[in-house]
Amino acid sequence: MDKLKSVLSGTDGPNENGNILQAANEASTLGWGTRVKGFMICFVIGVTCSILGVCMLFIPKVGILLFIIFYTFGNICSLCSTMFLMGPVKQLKRMCDKTRALATTIMLTCLVLTLCAAFWWVNFGLALLFCILQVLAFAWYGLSYIPFIRDAILKIITMCVK
Repeated sequence: MDKLKSVLSGTDGPNENGNILQAANEASTLGWGTRVKGFMICFVIGVTCSILGVCMLFIPKVGILLFIIFYTFGNICSLCSTMFLMGPVKQLKRMCDKTRALATTIMLTCLVLTLCAAFWWVNFGLALLFCILQVLAFAWYGLSYIPFIRDAILKIITMCVK
């Protein structure tokens, strides 16, 4: 009510512009309950599409194509689901963080190359290879959100190799 009085009385000055933008931003953001619901819906759709894609793999002739489509779409939905929790801008900033930039680049490149191999180049062996790389890159990207886990995994791998 005080805001309305100040606007109507003409005391609303140029210093209020930042507050108006902030108020508009706050009015357009989602509440926590809505964010969690959006995350859950998008994540469940992503996992369902990925599982459905694996099931489609056993259909003769078109199974591999359906697998690639559903699996890639499932990964995209799963990736987008986290944007509900953090917000798209914050998620994109975190994806481009120096600890995740390489994993993000490889993951997104594999997503695009999988679809290119399936539709443009029509090379299903290459598309399956990119799907496998998708899984590995998505797992590596996901592990980047757990502190020190990637370093521990690399140490374990180097110990096993020696």
